[in-house]
Order: sequence, then C-alpha cells, then structure tokens
Amino acid sequence: MGVSASATTIRRVHSEEGLGPAGSRGGTSWRAFLSNQAHAILATDFFTVDTVFFRRLYVLFFIELDTRRVHLAGVTSKPTGPWVTQQARNLFLGGGDALSGRKFLIRDRDSKFTGPFDEIFASEGIEVIKTPVRAPKANAHAERFVGTIRRECLDWTLVLGRRHLESVLNEYVAHYNSHRPHRSLELIAPTRTAKVAEPGLEVAGRVRRTDRLGGLVHEYHRQAA
Repeated sequence: MGVSASATTIRRVHSEEGLGPAGSRGGTSWRAFLSNQAHAILATDFFTVDTVFFRRLYVLFFIELDTRRVHLAGVTSKPTGPWVTQQARNLFLGGGDALSGRKFLIRDRDSKFTGPFDEIFASEGIEVIKTPVRAPKANAHAERFVGTIRRECLDWTLVLGRRHLESVLNEYVAHYNSHRPHRSLELIAPTRTAKVAEPGLEVAGRVRRTDRLGGLVHEYHRQAA
C-alpha cells in the first residue's frame, strides 16, 4: 500500500492490540487437539496401591477420551517392560471394536513403556504421543480417573493382596463404565446410550438401589411400573 513502518512501530501496535509474534496465533492448543481428536485418542497410565502388608502394587489401565470408557489392563508388583508390552497385546486381543478407529495413544515418559510397547501400537496404525516431562496435566483424562477411583473406592478399602485388588478394581470399573454418570457425557455412563431423566420430570416406577463393593458404591435403577 506504499506505507512503510519501522519494527518498533509494529511491535508497539502489536502490544497495544494484545497480539503476539507472527506465527504464534495459528497453532492448535493441546486442549483443542484433545477435544477435536477425542474420538481417535486412547490414553494410558499407572497408579499404585499399597496393601495392608505394606506391599506396593501397580495398576495399568487405558481410557478412551471420547467415551471415558476404562480398560483395566493388569495388576502386578513388578511392572517390567515385557509385562507392560504383554498387557498391550492383551488389550488388542480383547478390545474388539472399542479400539477400532483409534489413531493416537497418550502416555508419559515412564521407563516401563519400552520400545516394544510402542511398536505394538505402531503395528496397529496408532501413533504414540509422549507427554512432556513432569506434566501430568498433559494426560489429564487418565489422571482424573485415578483421582476418581481413589476418592470413591481405594481410599476406603483395605487391600489384602493382588487378587483382592483385582476383584475390587474389576467391580468398580464395571460400575464406572456402565452406571456412573459423567458430566462431560451429559450424565450418561460410558457404555450407555440412554439419557438420564431431567430433574423434576416424573417417571413411573419405584427406585431400587443395588450395592456394590459391600455398600461402598450404590447404583440406582427404576423398577418397571
């Protein structure tokens, strides 16, 4: 347009308008990436549980970002690289259609996730994305599940051993996937498609309660009229 401006003037105008350096406004944020690609993302992580005999157990799980469905991979006291790799194989053998269409796997940089582990997913066309060092928020969906299962189950349970922990986890994950409502899913459980009745809407039939884990977790069903 025939108008020249110095670098100082351009910097001042950018500062007054709240604009950053050129090229920094067109990228996709991590939050936007997770939101836009949730249907294609799987995340994985570990958490630990200490037994009453002061033995530490490690739990490996996977979570689907779009449905929030959790897959419990395994429990062990020695999470070696070969063991973790075998759990990845088992996931694909038992995952069925639930894992079809997944393009990305989010994991941290734990040394237990070895090269063969990544190769299992690469062979299925899934790209492994490593989170930054000491950045748990980059794997927020998995971290939130860990917080949920601790608050609602593990913090109130005395675990005797591996088999006991597996039994507790299997029952809680079944509740989490099929009955526990999720705000991000409009109060629908991950494996359900029916929407919960809106507050104040009268529905016929008595409400029945089913106790899980010795009454630690409750499930409510409306009995047919």
